[in-house]
Amino acid sequence: MAASENRTEKYARVSALEELLKDLNGSLVDANENYRKDSDEHFSKIFLMGPHRSGSTLFMQWLANTGLVAYPTNLLSRFFGAPLVGAKIQQLLTDPRYNFRNEILDFNSDVNFSSDNGKTKGALAPNEFWYFWRRFLPFDELDYMPANELNQKANLTGFRDELNALANIFEKPFAMKAMIMNQNIPELAEQFDKFLFIWIRRDPIFNIQSALEARQRQYGDINAWYSFKIKEYPRLKDLNPLESVARQISAINLSVEQGIAALPDNKKLVIQYEDFCQRPEYYYNEITRRLAEQNNVNMELLPRYTGETGFFNTNNWRLVNYSLEEAIAMHKSITA
Repeated sequence: MAASENRTEKYARVSALEELLKDLNGSLVDANENYRKDSDEHFSKIFLMGPHRSGSTLFMQWLANTGLVAYPTNLLSRFFGAPLVGAKIQQLLTDPRYNFRNEILDFNSDVNFSSDNGKTKGALAPNEFWYFWRRFLPFDELDYMPANELNQKANLTGFRDELNALANIFEKPFAMKAMIMNQNIPELAEQFDKFLFIWIRRDPIFNIQSALEARQRQYGDINAWYSFKIKEYPRLKDLNPLESVARQISAINLSVEQGIAALPDNKKLVIQYEDFCQRPEYYYNEITRRLAEQNNVNMELLPRYTGETGFFNTNNWRLVNYSLEEAIAMHKSITA
């Protein structure tokens, strides 16, 4: 999700792994095409939108644990160029239906609720899957294009078909982070009939803090841009870090609000991070109700909630570069 390659050692990419995955995925293209033949839309897609550091990784870990949906795993992410083949391999290695005498159980690690700048651990833990998205999106200087340009240059129908086929393999609704299209929501929505956009928001003051901390962790420099280059990037990148991040988060939230405004109620859901931490079961029921409506399914037939009763809210001020009062004042000046 980074906009710069000057990462700290801990977050640096492994070139040998990058080359191996490029070679492997290139070799599997033809096999992947064979599985794309079943690309009719049978299952809903759930797209998670909103700013970085808003609680999206926790939400994806929680949703994965419910068993309600399929999702991009760390294992599946290794097959970003041939995910349909990857899905079959994942089923072979992890699906209990194919477990022969407990020969292979190493991949069935639990999905926990810890992460590091959006990265999770475990073969079946949720992955951000950005390499997959970028196969279809021709973003260059910015991670955004005006609608006409995007429709002309992007392979949105290819994305649609592959995602439909992926959901069909798992035989479940497919949920994934989609923040790379925070500012192109209408163009994404046009590709599907069955979909749910979830906008996760966080108290902006603590969202600002978390984003600044992520800059420091990822690049060792609080001035370095972190996350996607939104359309406002050219005028935000050289501002002081506090104002840059505050305006970045504000712009993203505004884009998502506008992007989902015209969608019917059963195809969108706004989740406040702080409230989600207090009552996750409520949001599970809100999601299942919308999926049931979209797919003409009796909600009683969907799995009952058996997950966490709540999560610890991490909203406390830790930043030493700026005070809480400075962050509040900046946010107020922007929203004014």
